[in-house]
Amino acid sequence: MNLSVELAPHNKRGLRLANPVMTASGTFGYGMETDDIKGIQRLGAIVCKGTTLHPREGNAQPRLVETASGLLNSIGLQNIGVEALVKEKAPIWAGWKVPVIVNIAGETVKEYGDIARRLDGVKGIAAVEVNISCPNVAAGGLEFGTDAELALKVTSTVRMATRLPIIVKLSPNVTDMVSIARAVVDSGADALTVMNTIRGMAIDVNTGKPVLGSTLGGLSGPAIKPVALHWVYKVSTAVTVPVIGCGGIMTAADAVEFLMAGASAIQVGTANFANPRAPFEVLDGLEATLTSKGVTRLADIVGTAKE
Repeated sequence: MNLSVELAPHNKRGLRLANPVMTASGTFGYGMETDDIKGIQRLGAIVCKGTTLHPREGNAQPRLVETASGLLNSIGLQNIGVEALVKEKAPIWAGWKVPVIVNIAGETVKEYGDIARRLDGVKGIAAVEVNISCPNVAAGGLEFGTDAELALKVTSTVRMATRLPIIVKLSPNVTDMVSIARAVVDSGADALTVMNTIRGMAIDVNTGKPVLGSTLGGLSGPAIKPVALHWVYKVSTAVTVPVIGCGGIMTAADAVEFLMAGASAIQVGTANFANPRAPFEVLDGLEATLTSKGVTRLADIVGTAKE
């Protein structure tokens, strides 16, 4: 069975994955936290935790709270910063077979470019995933991903800073994701991740205060799957680059739904917290499901819900 997928067909470097199962940013660390380093080589790709220009300590505790069929998180992009990542993590990734994609986040358009430039040409880094769900400090906290013009500027800046394949991770906190998807593709995105978390909050009824230390957080998990599936279906119809489905994927059946909706690959995220073996189980289940359907090429099932 041919499960391989090319996620950057318009980029000279390309981004060939052995299979479509990826880990989502922020849910799998740097890929080194697992005891099964050999096992993770089976995955299609690993997306590391969000990386900023300088190290960040993250938000105040508590940062996680369970909700009905979901999880609210407000980690605040705690990370070691791009310089430490290049010096400490990339040399290890360079010896791996599985591609590692670095998720990047900035507070200004310039910061995105500075981070991407620092990653360009570094061995062990296969691509960048641009998180545009960050607040733009120069625009009063407006998310880059909620404004097509801002999203375009970020993507263009990153495109000029690196030859690496660029994946833009879209925010669902918008009225029309399609227009923003088209804008970032027109400005150089090689692929899109659909989607990031949905804004939410929880309140402790005993104290009357927000549960999360930063008040608001991002909702992920099975609760957002129908929303993510909807946007994958819509966005993949509107653009000419591969779409990566992300949002509530817990099982192989979930992955198949996203592929049928038009995703070329999928990311397993929140499931990793409950079951560190989730990506491997999704991959094994996906192979078994496609075999039972008589599918011999992954491409033959992508977008079939539209036919």
